[in-house]
Amino acid sequence: MKYIAHRGNLTGPSPLENSPDYIVKALEKGFECECDVWFENGKWWLGHDTPQYEIDNDFLWKEGLWIHAKNLKALEKLKSTKLNYFWHENDNYTLTSHGYIWAYPGSPISDETICVMPERASYTHDQIRRATGVCSDYVEKYMTQISSFRLPNCECCSLIDKLE
Repeated sequence: MKYIAHRGNLTGPSPLENSPDYIVKALEKGFECECDVWFENGKWWLGHDTPQYEIDNDFLWKEGLWIHAKNLKALEKLKSTKLNYFWHENDNYTLTSHGYIWAYPGSPISDETICVMPERASYTHDQIRRATGVCSDYVEKYMTQISSFRLPNCECCSLIDKLE
């Protein structure tokens, strides 16, 4: 299971989300991290709605980043790299450059999808556990629940118990 901190958030939304230091802290704690990236005026930027934090090219090569291209220029620049990036707005699914299926919140998920923002949908514990990964503002909570919590009558939990 991949645990992806949405914009660097581990325990809920923060005004610091998408800032370079905030993302690095999530990576240092062992989480992967989704970040919103822009390319404007010959420079790379982080920020959700607008370019906010200037970054250098090296930042994009940090291990564990899931780079969400926020404008066409960023997507064009990323296309010539081997980085893990994607583009989406309200599509039910998009395919990342590394072949992962990124599921929009509320879209049906499978064992081949990244379950994005499960807190905004009504997924069952069983559905979330089957996903390849979880991207959330509350990723620490999901990591704890998925790795240690067992539900009675949950098909996935029963299978894990048998394997252990």
